[in-house]
Amino acid sequence: MVPHLTTALTGPMLELERHVVEAQGDIEHWLRRQWLAHPAPFYSSVDLRNAGFKLAPVDTNLFPGGFNNLNPDFLPLAVQAAQVAVEKMCADARRFLIIPENHTRNLYYLQNVASLADIIGKTGLSVRIGSLIPNLTEPLTLNLPDGRQLLLEPVRREGNRLMLGTRNSFDPCSILLNNDLSAGAPAILQGLDPTQTMLPPLHAGWATRSKDKHFSAYDEVARAFAGLIGIDPWTINPYHALCGEVDFQARLGEECLADHVAAMLAKIRVKYAEYGITRAPFVIVKADAGTYGMGIMSVKSPDDVRDLNRKQRNKMAVVKEGLSVTQVLVQEGVPTYENLNEAVAEPVVYMIDHFVIGGFYRVHTSRGDDENLNAPGMHFVPLAFDQSGSFCDCGDRPDAPVNRFYTYGVLARLAALAASIELEKTAPGLPHPVTAGAT
Repeated sequence: MVPHLTTALTGPMLELERHVVEAQGDIEHWLRRQWLAHPAPFYSSVDLRNAGFKLAPVDTNLFPGGFNNLNPDFLPLAVQAAQVAVEKMCADARRFLIIPENHTRNLYYLQNVASLADIIGKTGLSVRIGSLIPNLTEPLTLNLPDGRQLLLEPVRREGNRLMLGTRNSFDPCSILLNNDLSAGAPAILQGLDPTQTMLPPLHAGWATRSKDKHFSAYDEVARAFAGLIGIDPWTINPYHALCGEVDFQARLGEECLADHVAAMLAKIRVKYAEYGITRAPFVIVKADAGTYGMGIMSVKSPDDVRDLNRKQRNKMAVVKEGLSVTQVLVQEGVPTYENLNEAVAEPVVYMIDHFVIGGFYRVHTSRGDDENLNAPGMHFVPLAFDQSGSFCDCGDRPDAPVNRFYTYGVLARLAALAASIELEKTAPGLPHPVTAGAT
């Protein structure tokens, strides 16, 4: 059943979709060339916002944690994509180790791990779950809400390889991290045998990764793509700026942040005037590193960041693992005109390698169209594609569901391409700059 979806179906959004649908051949050719130059991450998820007048990615996750929320009808597509990704990594691979977050109480997250293991296992690999939970010395079986069980096993280091068990040791060909390493890469994961492939690489963790670097890479991708199909890059790209040296608890850097917000709002107003958009602009202030929707606020005036109360400052001061926020991304706010059962919604698209395998709507009944939806109280509704989001029907209207979801898939793949370029640029010892091509 396809859920009822309300979107802005007139004006510039249809124009963008028309450009994408009509340029499908050029887009797919261009993307094929890009993937040859910049291999896709093993997996990723992208948060999109459809404002009617623009459609843009607002966050890209390289450790996606919602595989249990995907439409089960698309499991075969996910398995096929995983087979391609595994063959690229190592055609001779037989054993696969997944290392999740150190959760034992968040059973819904662990359902995600079980779903991910199921996808990988269906490619013909032997899959086991290795845990980094401190003081875990014996295998731990957890009963999941959906009736499945998950076996967590303590990992151990043997020389420069990661292993499970003591008898008939499980020696994996590859290690898939579903742990975003917000607190940094533990010693047990460092300096491993390079033939024991780490996916994604350790420098993709939030202890070293930067949202500013990601969106700087996306700037390049968006400009090249916009030139390819003849659109304004702004219609697929949120403005962003980095504000460093912030300490919310000590109230340091407030004026610098307020100046960045003021400059961003002024920049957005110019574009709104150009496109005849009458709504008031807003800005999202978010920690430059981190996930789980922590360290994020929506502001409409420079005064909003000058007058934070103690509770707001404490909320912005730390992210996952209790890490202090010292740099923030000031990002153009993209409102969402999508809603599901009268609740505000945004699509999240999932990929394995460069293939769109599905997604879901993140829905929040108590948030507005200009607020962050990745917050307590959210729920998920699988994207029920009529067909896969990896192709369009050029004979149908641009806003037909198959074409709207194709456009979502294109934007998600652009964000994944930006993530590839970002990781190449930030790889230790990179000898030269990396850019997206326009041909």
